[in-house]
Amino acid sequence: MLAEDKRIARSSLLLSNLPEALVARFLDAAMVRNHDRGATIFLQGEPARAIYIVLDGWVKLYRIAPNGNEAVVAVFTRGQSFGEAVAFRSDVYPVAAEAATDCRLLRIEASTLLRALQDAPEVAISILSATFSHLHSLVGQVQQLKAQSGAQRVAEFLLELAPCEGGACAVRLPYEKTLIAGRLGMKPESLSRAFSRLREIGVRVHQNMAEIDDVAGLREFAEEDPAQSWSRGQ
Repeated sequence: MLAEDKRIARSSLLLSNLPEALVARFLDAAMVRNHDRGATIFLQGEPARAIYIVLDGWVKLYRIAPNGNEAVVAVFTRGQSFGEAVAFRSDVYPVAAEAATDCRLLRIEASTLLRALQDAPEVAISILSATFSHLHSLVGQVQQLKAQSGAQRVAEFLLELAPCEGGACAVRLPYEKTLIAGRLGMKPESLSRAFSRLREIGVRVHQNMAEIDDVAGLREFAEEDPAQSWSRGQ
């Protein structure tokens, strides 16, 4: 494990509030795994034997509906963890995990976590904190689906990636557009229409880059009343 891997793992919500001795115990027992884009990390219904921290790249969590459609539940990147709650309960994974890009993951065995929990109750607090963060993210997604137009959701997505608070800037799309659409609760053709409509407020998308003329203007559009956004961009 590289020194940078340890730094990223220590900064994760799962490990950041634990005593250093306990963090070192987890890291000593952990393994770094490399996954190519499209590789399966675990399948829906498999026993939850491990917790993961993303060291580099992107990972998507998804469910397969009875009709065979894929529903993207969440997308995680560097410094974020997943699988805590079900590993804590020795349950099965309720979702599948796939490498959305080439990625490197830190795998911590659930058995290591459960043994540490017997000696250090603060581990449970870290698990609860990480689980609450995931829940908060899901609530935010539901709010977006119910209260924002498709174009507004795309605007919000770009703002989360924007490296500046104002003025013009360029944003690199982190993964393929099909996954972006799934993450935002849209069909690929709806995403294309949303990108086209955002041109009206100075957003141009070329392959995997988005050029934003005015970040503040885009934020204003994302936050305005949906009835106005529909008239402008939906």
